Amino acid sequence: MLSGRAVTSIAVVGAGPGGLYLAISLKLRNPALDVIVHERNRPDDTFGWGVVFSDQTLANLKLNDPETAAAIEAAFVHWDDIDVHIHGRTIRSGGHGFAGIGRQKLLTVLQDRARSLGVDLRFQDEVADIRALPADVVVAADGLNSRIRNDNPEVFGVDIDVRTNKYIWLGTRQSFDAFTFAFVETPHGWIWAHAYQFEPGASTFIVECTEATWRGLGFDAMDQDQTCRTAEALFADWLGGHALMSNARHLRGSAWLNFPRVACANWRDGKVVLLGDAAHTAHFSIGSGTKLAFEDAIRLAEALTEGGDLDAALADYEAERRVEVLKLQSAARNSTEWFETVDRYVDLDPLQFAYSLLTRSQRVSHENLRLRDKGFLTSVERWFAESAGAPPTDEPPAPMFAPLRLRGLTLPNRVVVSPMCMYSAEDGTVGDFHLVHLGARALGGAGLVFTEMTDVSADARITPGCAGMYRPAHRDAWRRIVDFVHGQGSRLAIQLAHAGRKGSVERPWGPRADQPLEEGWELIAPSSIPWSDEDRTPREMTRVDMDRVRDDFVRATRWADEAGFDMVELHCAHGYLLSSFLTPMSNHRADEYGGSVDNRLRFPLEVFAAMRAVWPDDKPMSVRLSASDWVEDGLTPEDSVAIARAFAEAGCDLIDVSAGQTSPDSKPVYGRMFQTPFSDRIRNEAGVATMAVGNIYETDHVNSILAAGRADLCALARPHLADPNWSLRAAAELGWRGIQPPVQYRAGFAQLARNLEKSSQAGPV
Repeated sequence: MLSGRAVTSIAVVGAGPGGLYLAISLKLRNPALDVIVHERNRPDDTFGWGVVFSDQTLANLKLNDPETAAAIEAAFVHWDDIDVHIHGRTIRSGGHGFAGIGRQKLLTVLQDRARSLGVDLRFQDEVADIRALPADVVVAADGLNSRIRNDNPEVFGVDIDVRTNKYIWLGTRQSFDAFTFAFVETPHGWIWAHAYQFEPGASTFIVECTEATWRGLGFDAMDQDQTCRTAEALFADWLGGHALMSNARHLRGSAWLNFPRVACANWRDGKVVLLGDAAHTAHFSIGSGTKLAFEDAIRLAEALTEGGDLDAALADYEAERRVEVLKLQSAARNSTEWFETVDRYVDLDPLQFAYSLLTRSQRVSHENLRLRDKGFLTSVERWFAESAGAPPTDEPPAPMFAPLRLRGLTLPNRVVVSPMCMYSAEDGTVGDFHLVHLGARALGGAGLVFTEMTDVSADARITPGCAGMYRPAHRDAWRRIVDFVHGQGSRLAIQLAHAGRKGSVERPWGPRADQPLEEGWELIAPSSIPWSDEDRTPREMTRVDMDRVRDDFVRATRWADEAGFDMVELHCAHGYLLSSFLTPMSNHRADEYGGSVDNRLRFPLEVFAAMRAVWPDDKPMSVRLSASDWVEDGLTPEDSVAIARAFAEAGCDLIDVSAGQTSPDSKPVYGRMFQTPFSDRIRNEAGVATMAVGNIYETDHVNSILAAGRADLCALARPHLADPNWSLRAAAELGWRGIQPPVQYRAGFAQLARNLEKSSQAGPV
């Protein structure tokens, strides 16, 4: 422990950018500190080409040390644009504010500055035992392959995730006037380059591809020179006759790598503290490794020099930096996965492909792109709207306000009110509450409103308060609501379901919330597995049960048509009956309805086909799926794509992509738009329209998801509970006047739009 100890000497192991900048920052704060930097290599050894800085990173450096920042900035090559080359087209987007500097030049600037401040730099100095160094604190800044970290993996809680793509770091004398992404299709798959200039007449050129493509092109059998010559031929259109070069000549064979994402549960062991890549890495595709190391260095220098309890200060350093690192690693994971699955996106229109690439990490959003390059974003919005059938215009709507056609149904916009159980029906019959609840949201501007989960028999309900469609009175009660919604010019979809083993419980409020009913009904499921230890055990379904359930769905579907619904959705998610067939967590059957995914799919698909047969051909149908169980050994991504594809082939027009709630053991990974990646995969691999759900609550979320081709509709639940007029407010905020509020509300909408426009023109107070 270091509690209360005064720090007079600090050893830094590693003279990369992070270690050098820490030494500089320490001496700036306390010139009396004894700071020694130990580096195993020579001063001019470097194994990279260029380093990328954003304008924000440079601003942080200016605040910490203006002199170093000025020296770095003087060597910068600035660029504002990103070029995406694919299918013979070049898409350019501006306003990105980046700069490049040669890695060796950066190290020289930092070395000179460190020496001027009195830092003792010791090169070709291999430290055998860091704990023997005569220093109060030892900082491990020895990079991605940190020996200090790797020698003590249990102590630091090291987690290294080696990613699947292969990449190689090359250089060229070609000058690029924009950050350049060039995608090339080969007989063995796609290969691409990340290229940027870091000094006049010199650029970094990173080549990346899947391992299958890498092997197919023969790179696994090539040396450095052969690799460069082959890559030159592949990317000749962008190299202008210049060669590609490797500075990894010290390596035998190939310098191709797989990126390791490093995370550590602990950044400290006694007097040893990890910094930069030794503690964490972020994929090169977001260019934040040096940024993180510099920001670590600034905060660690503060912790080591601010006085007070050193243990507490170092704990604060780690806690504060860990949050920022996790944010960047999350963005880097999104970016990494985008490149690892680039085959999903290469058939998108080049403009949409470029948009998808630019927003891949979720750090750049739709409106952020508008601030960066309004012309580019307008071209994306115009393409999206016209592709959806909207008339050409110089002021196209945001993607959320583009129409969508599903069979004979045209939705005026892409915002959907999610199904939300209200548990307020009387013996399955909806009443005034539902009329007001759904009617209010129909008045609020959403393109489509869903009913809550509506059960096809009395014993299909979750609770006694669930809505039903199993008596003629239910059909008539729903017709009253449908007629009102249609009278407001809106569209209404019904979600039909059977609760299965999750049924016969109390409403989710009150003293016995979610507990089994004292006098409930018999439960059925694909296997006799209760939802939890507290729930009743269901009876395994027989073929007779299946016939009855199928027929109940068919009857409900007929009545839904008679009630006038525009669309019907089959609920195969969230652990209810049909979902329980799909997931291996709850389907342990030994007959033709269990085992393989094809077998588990058999009965849900049978129900859907029977519904489709009685539902009008010009009306669309959707299926809600839980694309992941969030449980090890549960549904695989491949399973979910196969299931979605099978429903699409059976006549499904839209997959409503949710996840989880299929097992009480599930461990979801929450966050903004956390279920959208499942929609993305199903849409772009199964080739079916999808609806994204899950923590989507801002207009930026909706527009980014749609414009990138990650979904065709976005469903919002809680935002619509809080604000039935969410879509009208969104239109006012975005300045879109194409939406048509009810005539009774137009004066209020016009005033809201004017007030929001005035606020935006006035700027922040």
